[in-house]
Amino acid sequence: MELTLLGTGAPAGLPRPGCPCAVCATARGGEARAATALLVDGALLLDLTPGAALAAARAGHSLTGVRQVLLTHPHDGPAVDLPAGLPTAGRVPDGRVLTLISGHRVRAVPVDHPGTGYEVTSPEGERLLYLPPGAAPAGLAEGSAAYEMVVADVVGRPDAVARLRAAGAIGATTDVVAAHLGHEVPGGAELRRRLAAAGARAVPDGTTLIVGEYHAVPDVPRRTLVTGGARSGKSLEAERRLEAFPDVLYVATGGTRGGDTEWAARVAAHRDRRPASWQTTETCDLVPLLAAEGPPLLIDCLSLWLTDAMDQAGAWDDDRWANGGERALRKRTAELLTAVRETARTLVAVTNEVGAGVVPATPSGRRFRDELGRLNAAFAAECEHVLLVVAGQSLTLRG
Repeated sequence: MELTLLGTGAPAGLPRPGCPCAVCATARGGEARAATALLVDGALLLDLTPGAALAAARAGHSLTGVRQVLLTHPHDGPAVDLPAGLPTAGRVPDGRVLTLISGHRVRAVPVDHPGTGYEVTSPEGERLLYLPPGAAPAGLAEGSAAYEMVVADVVGRPDAVARLRAAGAIGATTDVVAAHLGHEVPGGAELRRRLAAAGARAVPDGTTLIVGEYHAVPDVPRRTLVTGGARSGKSLEAERRLEAFPDVLYVATGGTRGGDTEWAARVAAHRDRRPASWQTTETCDLVPLLAAEGPPLLIDCLSLWLTDAMDQAGAWDDDRWANGGERALRKRTAELLTAVRETARTLVAVTNEVGAGVVPATPSGRRFRDELGRLNAAFAAECEHVLLVVAGQSLTLRG
């Protein structure tokens, strides 16, 4: 089954007309995207957008063989002229199956947003799922057969990818292609990085893909360390690494701190932005979690883990530090690093950069700064992927 993406952008396109934002200002050339529309084997057009005939011609195709035009979502804005010879655009009721004269079968898939998804099966049996912007499939049952290709709003609805993975509809070889791309995420390397974290990719407008043809699925790094300063956006970046995966275990190392309302507000803000399917545990006992089988782990954060480890080792007191405290801390740190090296789980960990500012005024403060620097360096050495977050921008240090 041959699929040509006549456009890959949001309904308003990219750049969005009249928008002064930085992403729209730099969306030129290959970064510009028309509203998403798909041409399947020259016979089926999914979503009718302005300039579809011209876009097809630029991609080396014609719309003269199109026998069915289906819409996935309400199209706002000015009316789109129907190119000469095309059938009237319509939508298929949820759950209904439409068989085309070309031999393709199209099943309407219910979604949780205004619109309809479409599952397209070729005469040879390859299966494609196309979802409208801002939508995730509704009512998926576990045990679904994996699609050969999924085209969806990966940036806007990463949880749609998570739901499909949980149901088995996205498997190890499923080619996940991002569509409906707007100005919410900068293009170029930043877009590729975020999509790769979800096991997805983006292609330029006019690209033709073969559904079912082998394509290397982006590798999701098994161990990632995200570091940065206070309020840099490092926790949000870490959460983005796993938001397209179901059943993540969020490991909070900071505890509850009873009576501290500001800390409680921080914890609540973190919890509210996490997907509802994620589970949370509050512990600094990380080694058993890393050794066990299970879903991905997100540890936030290592600096609070180190605080607890130094508390237990008595590292704040000079005498206790010199008489066994340092050895105890080194032993616990070594156990953690060994567990990270040997874990089979996908792991994303957050830590703080504290050595680039003012030198702490107290010996205990300097000790914590030094020990966190050592821990960060050793932990990063065990990770395939290391990110530094500065002012909300992620810089890849490794991977």
